[in-house]
Amino acid sequence: MALLLLLMTLASCAATPQDLASKMFTFPEETNTAHVKLLTTKQDLSAVTVCLRSFTDLLRDHVLFSLATSLAFHDFMIYKGGTSDYFSMRARNKRAPFEFQGYKLNTWNAICSTWDATSGLIQLWVNGKPSSRKFVSSGSNIIGPMSIVLGQFPDSHGGGFITDLSFIGMMSDVHMWDYVLSPCEIQNYSNELSFTLGNVLNWNALDFQITGRVLIQDKQRIC
Repeated sequence: MALLLLLMTLASCAATPQDLASKMFTFPEETNTAHVKLLTTKQDLSAVTVCLRSFTDLLRDHVLFSLATSLAFHDFMIYKGGTSDYFSMRARNKRAPFEFQGYKLNTWNAICSTWDATSGLIQLWVNGKPSSRKFVSSGSNIIGPMSIVLGQFPDSHGGGFITDLSFIGMMSDVHMWDYVLSPCEIQNYSNELSFTLGNVLNWNALDFQITGRVLIQDKQRIC
């Protein structure tokens, strides 16, 4: 009965922003329903930085972070390919591939991505290591109410999830900024040093909704 009550609670909306420092989301199973929706009042982004930590053993494609609007279902996305070191970054429905970033399975990886609407350049950082910058889309901001999802690949504005692209594993320390974070700040984040907390999404004051079997647990640390 206690477990049932816990799952019912997790399936409901979080009432107020929560401090998730030293916590993590656990996505324990393959599904086309379980996800975390992150809430923000921002409706106009001329630049984006997203940082998060993930832990998984998945050898298939999956999505770590997705931002959709009514104008673009893939307005900003961190997409992990099936091979161990391949990513597909997306902004304004355009994508750029990245490889050989030092990503590893069965350990915590610090993943950050930046995009700027003026230059159109997108960049990926894995465990403090930057990629080359690549052009995806310029000249238009991300505008409108945003559906931000962890753990699922949306094929519509906030829905149309695909089981085979769902995330299984743990995720923590999700932050988002409305500007391109400096390389020094990204490296500080990656190394778990002091950094400027996200001003769009802040893990230490996160407004979110959980749907399905996603658990909030203490972050695992190896002594």
